[in-house]
This record gives sequence, structure tokens and C-alpha cells, in this order.
Amino acid sequence: MRRNAGLFVAISLFSGLGGGAMALVAGVWVLDLTGSTGLAALAGLCVYAPTLAGPWLGALLDRAPRRPLVIGVNLALAVALLSLLAVRGPEQTWLIYAVSLAYGVSYVLIDAGETALLPAALSPARLADVNGWRSSAQEGMKLVAPLAGAGLYAWQGGHVVAVLAAATPVLVAVLYGALRLTRTPPDGPPPARAAGLRDGLGVLLGRRAVRVPVALAAVSIAMSGFTTAALYDVVVTGLALPSTFLGVLASAQGGGSLLAGLVVGRLVRSRGEVAVGIAGAALFAAGCLGRCLPWWPGTVAASAVIGVGLPWTLVAAVTAVQTHTPPAMLGRVAGTANTAMFGPITLAIPLGSAAVQVGGRPPLVVAAGVCLAAAFAAASRRAGVERGPRVEAADGTGEPRPVARATDRGSSVCAWIRTGRSGPAP
Repeated sequence: MRRNAGLFVAISLFSGLGGGAMALVAGVWVLDLTGSTGLAALAGLCVYAPTLAGPWLGALLDRAPRRPLVIGVNLALAVALLSLLAVRGPEQTWLIYAVSLAYGVSYVLIDAGETALLPAALSPARLADVNGWRSSAQEGMKLVAPLAGAGLYAWQGGHVVAVLAAATPVLVAVLYGALRLTRTPPDGPPPARAAGLRDGLGVLLGRRAVRVPVALAAVSIAMSGFTTAALYDVVVTGLALPSTFLGVLASAQGGGSLLAGLVVGRLVRSRGEVAVGIAGAALFAAGCLGRCLPWWPGTVAASAVIGVGLPWTLVAAVTAVQTHTPPAMLGRVAGTANTAMFGPITLAIPLGSAAVQVGGRPPLVVAAGVCLAAAFAAASRRAGVERGPRVEAADGTGEPRPVARATDRGSSVCAWIRTGRSGPAP
């Protein structure tokens, strides 16, 4: 089990290195080629857009063996990244967009695949811990990878960064192959054409133990996108500081996230996913209010608090999905969960950009109010949470694991829920 835990953390580190470097370099490369900031921003949109297809992409993981599919996705991503060696001028800009789109599709498949593989590689008691360690690894890479990518791009150009980024998914594929799956999830029937969304929503909405943490993560991540423009205004206009101060806030948030990932597993085990999700949403709200202070040290401290709150909501939601979902459905449920958590950010960011016209602090207050309302609503009904029944593992090991009841998987509509990603920085 320790070996598998270390492999999953290493996977998060190497994935974050390559993906974090290219996330910054893709936009800068387009900007240098075209001179257009609008066209540069489209590279980021290409990465997020596939999240909306999460339920259907996740269903692929329930049709095919999960580990081979995840390994294949990583190798295909490496090939796509090497195609960037053909970029020579503005007429090849479409290749950068295509690779950004490939990154987005791979994120959805790999995030859902990891969520489905973790319960087959670790005991249920270790899930929350490893999810927290993976979160710390991902946040740590957010501090290192963009700087490394930018420095390498400035020194040698985009082609060298593309080669580095292509090497990391190959290494990640090797690490996936080294995992020892102690419990093999039973193969479920191939999902129908629309079953990815229908079945995923059925589990997300049918069990409160899953629905509430997922909703809290979705609200918090959406509000992080809603307040992005507001934070820029607070720093530049409200505090009269240079825009480079945003880097200080990003580092403070990253430091908080590193700490959060180290302790969240123990909290989930002792308090449960719902309680940790509530605490995370409340901390994010407190951080938003702290960013309204007309004092820059308070803004730094508030960013660190947000760095704790966002990963707590995300880890609680991912652990709830892994713990309370039937093994044969984990692919489509995890894909639906990713869509619900990260899909709304594509709408929240432009709404926040419009809202900042009235100033930076009002959107922050609104975001805090929304998150506090969500946390209060969850807390007011927490006494009614029932835990799923425990049954013998399907692989005959005799180790119990929680699953959703058949009556809890009925059809319902609409819920919303990125790994490894926890909202935009800072």
C-alpha cells in the first residue's frame, strides 16, 4: 500500500510539472506568434472546454480496462506534444490550440481514471490521506512548474518546453504500469450512449454523502473563478500595488494548499467528507472577506487561508466519490463529478469580470456570502447524513467497502462537479 501511495504522489508531481509548464507557455507562445492577447487566452479556454464532456469521457473508463486506457492517454498526449516541434510561425498556431485541447481531454480522462484506480490500489482508510498528499504535490508544482516553463521558454524557446512536457507523460505512464492493483473493480455492463451523464448524476444526486461535498466543492471553485478579476482590482486599485504582487499572493495560496494537503486526510477520517467540505467552504469565505482588508499583510494571510479551504473542499468531494460509488461506475461518476466542479468556472470567470465594474470588493463579499450560505445549508442538515451500507469486496478479499444502495442510484437530474485542480490561482 505504501508503494502505491508513493507512486500516486509521484504521478501527481510529474503530471504537474509538465502540465504546469505548458499551461503558461502555450499562451505566451501564441502571444509571441500573433501579438494578440485575445488569441493567447483561447489556449486556456481549449484546456477547460473538454471538462463539459466529462460524463461521456468518463464513461469510456467503464467500457475499457482503466489502467491501460490511462496509460494510453498519457502516451498519446506525449505524441501530441511532440507535434509542437512543427510550429515555426503564426500559420502553425492551430497546433498549439490542438495540443491545448488534447491536454484538456487528457485531464478529464486521467482525473477520472485516477479517481477510479485509487480504490483498487489502496485500502479505503488510506484514500483521504493519499488524496491529500496528491493535492499537496499538485499545489507544489503550481509554484515551480510555471516559473520553470517560463524560464526555459525565455532561454531556448517553446520547442524545448514541448520536449520536456512530452517526457513527463511517458514517465507517468511507466508509473501507472508499476501500480499493484490489490482489488480489481468488477466490470460493469457497457453504459448506454447517454448513460454517462444519467448514471453519473444518479449517484451524485442520489446520495447525500456524495452530493453535499461535491456541491460545496463546486460552489467554492466557481467562486474562486468569480473573484479572479476582483483580486486584480483589489491589488492594483485598492492597495495601489504593482500587478507583480499577485505572484506573492499566489505563493501564499500555494503554501496554504501544501499545508492543507498534509492534514486533510486525517480530518476526513475523523470528521467525515461532509464536515471537511463545510469547513473548506467556510475558510474560503473567510479568505474572500480577508482580501477586502485595506492592508496588504491581511491580503497575504487571506490568500493562505483560501489555499487551505479550496483543497479541503476538493479532497472531501473526490474522497466521497471514491468511497460511496459502486466500483463498476467510478469512471462515469468521476467524470460527471469533474464536470460539476470545474465546468461552471467557464461561466463564473466572465461574470466576475463584469461584476468588477462596481469595484473589486463587492464581488469578494458576494462570493463569501454564497459560500457561507452553502456551508450553512449543508451544516443545518448534517445530522441527517446516513452512511452507506458496507458489503464484502467483489474481489473476495473480504475487506469491506462502502457502496451506494440500489435505491440511491435512481435517475435524477443536474448536479455539478478538477483535480487535481483546485480553482485558478491566485
